[in-house]
Amino acid sequence: MLWGCFSAKVPGRLKHVKERMNGAMYRDILIENLLPSARALKMKRGWVFQHDNDPKHTARATKEWLRKKHFKVLECPSQSPDLNPIENLWKELKVRVAQIQPQSLTALEEICME
Repeated sequence: MLWGCFSAKVPGRLKHVKERMNGAMYRDILIENLLPSARALKMKRGWVFQHDNDPKHTARATKEWLRKKHFKVLECPSQSPDLNPIENLWKELKVRVAQIQPQSLTALEEICME
């Protein structure tokens, strides 16, 4: 599984998750990657974070952490993947991986970061 983020201009960090992700793991990924990605992407004040309604995204502890860190979160209606731009990016990534068929994890990571 992958966690990733991007801005309107470029991709941000990409995190390979080897096991089934739960709420605590998701928060750890956000702690380690969200703000550093925003800084690396040179996001200006007022940027908005978007994720879907997956239970680990909507968990009370996750919402509380985002609130305490003062992140603006765009709320999404249930069952609306077409409104989340990263879903289009994941689809494009799957197509590219299927076309190239990388033979190693390193090659896969390189494709994902292009």
